Amino acid sequence: MTTGQRIARFILRRLGWTCVDVEPRPERAVLVVYPHTSNWDFPLGLLAKAALPLNARWAGKDTLFRGPLGPPMRRLGGIPVNRRERTGFVARLAAELRDGPPFLLAIAPEGTRSLTPGWKSGFYRIALEARVPLLLATIDYAHKRIGLIGSFTPSGDAERDIAALAERYADCRGLRPELVSPIRLV
Repeated sequence: MTTGQRIARFILRRLGWTCVDVEPRPERAVLVVYPHTSNWDFPLGLLAKAALPLNARWAGKDTLFRGPLGPPMRRLGGIPVNRRERTGFVARLAAELRDGPPFLLAIAPEGTRSLTPGWKSGFYRIALEARVPLLLATIDYAHKRIGLIGSFTPSGDAERDIAALAERYADCRGLRPELVSPIRLV
């Protein structure tokens, strides 16, 4: 275990969190992070990334990458997403995930910390197109557990797959439960 892992685990333990992991862990996957209801999810997620350790990059709204925050966000593994227009993001990331050096692509499927009617489908479409599994991650405030809770290979039957994901995430709670979006594609 590296010094960075030990420090991250120590900080999480001091904050009352338990790191959870799954074995075997795929080297290429879409890392589905749910629920996402608070700004605190980001620093906790970075600690988990270091503690486990995860070779993960993450997708975030492009406004996070403007101005002086842009370079540090990219160094932390961030990939900007323009949610206002179609840019070929899904196809581009699927190709990079499938053909480039191995990494995990972390995505919060709600697309925001606010309550939404359901999940955006990009995470699912990227996994199918890249032919990689979904690696299920949570920042579960109710049980103070953070990390990986399972792996799932999407079948292409979105309705059945999303129902299976809902089952896996059934007991996971965000910091602000009133903002947890239902697990269904919109």
